[in-house]
Amino acid sequence: MDTNQVTYAKNCPSRTVLSTLANKWSLYVLGVLRRQRRPLRFTELRRHVEGVTQKSLTQALRNLERDGLISRTVYPTIPPRVEYALTELGVEVGALTTAIADWSKDNASRVQEARRTYDNRETGGEDQP
Repeated sequence: MDTNQVTYAKNCPSRTVLSTLANKWSLYVLGVLRRQRRPLRFTELRRHVEGVTQKSLTQALRNLERDGLISRTVYPTIPPRVEYALTELGVEVGALTTAIADWSKDNASRVQEARRTYDNRETGGEDQP
């Protein structure tokens, strides 16, 4: 079997990893933890990742922890304090997610222009600046 096709095969284990990384909230969490360079509590993460719901952030954190990309540390205080941090694997993938974020920032205006052009073409309108 062609090894290039394995990643796209339905039963390929790497496909599940790509699914986790392709989740927008996962990308944002990894990016925030990488840029902050320290463990963060749930409320801090939620403050940094605008628009995420508690449920979506919780699910993203669980998936990232399950995949070994972040660690979850519970401190025996009242109330319990929980912090999330990048693991060694999370730091490695952080280089990729940061590259995606940087590319997005650098090319956002070009993508927005392409969208306007496409939308105008689909609606029969003319390109407008």
